[in-house]
Amino acid sequence: MLHQLLAITSIAKTNYVAFTFFVGCMAMLAASVFFFFEVSNTDKKWRTSILISGLITFIAAVHYYYMRDYFLATNESPTFFRYVDWILTVPLMCVEFYLITKKSGAQIGLLWKLVIASVFMLVTGYIGEAIYGQETQSWVWGFISSIGYFYIVYLIWFGEVAQLAKAAGGAVAKANKTLAWFVLVGWAIYPIGYIAGTQGGLFGANLLHGLSLDLVYNIGDAVNKIGFGLVIYTLVQNEKSAVAA
Repeated sequence: MLHQLLAITSIAKTNYVAFTFFVGCMAMLAASVFFFFEVSNTDKKWRTSILISGLITFIAAVHYYYMRDYFLATNESPTFFRYVDWILTVPLMCVEFYLITKKSGAQIGLLWKLVIASVFMLVTGYIGEAIYGQETQSWVWGFISSIGYFYIVYLIWFGEVAQLAKAAGGAVAKANKTLAWFVLVGWAIYPIGYIAGTQGGLFGANLLHGLSLDLVYNIGDAVNKIGFGLVIYTLVQNEKSAVAA
């Protein structure tokens, strides 16, 4: 039993995927502690935004702890655990757009649009990766999933979110533009992982064969989730500086 335990917990020096699971877990846990401690130092109107930033990274840290152990024990991608993480954290990331534009007139309907689009994107992505991942038609589900993604991109770049952020101006407009780039560029790493990890790849041709989807996902998660929170934190600090001035 001890020998089996050591075999599971030891990490080979060349096991870069396991390394990114561990680093991702610790980085997001550290970010969570930072955001939670900053809640009490934040103006009341922004506390929910900072709290959600902490929840996003905390939920991810817990899942990464389990995903790392699962990967070491089975040498398989923890697809189920990863999508449970995303189904909780990605809608929360979308909630941030609603919260930062709320004071300029964002309605609850906008919140539901963002949340439903993100859930649609994730559910269809899970079907393609977990159920049809080893079949060539997995690209169909990847394409369907991208509809939800591009709808979110539209809302934050050209739609209601963009218009409300522009109306708010100042730090809010700047933060929204930065978050929008995270979604457009940062979230684009997830389709890369999907293409690398499914048989269908990109429209039936897996051009990224041999690339580890977990390596791509792990790096993308750490950058995007911590980055989202830091953008919100910067917004809060900029607003505080503007009031003090």
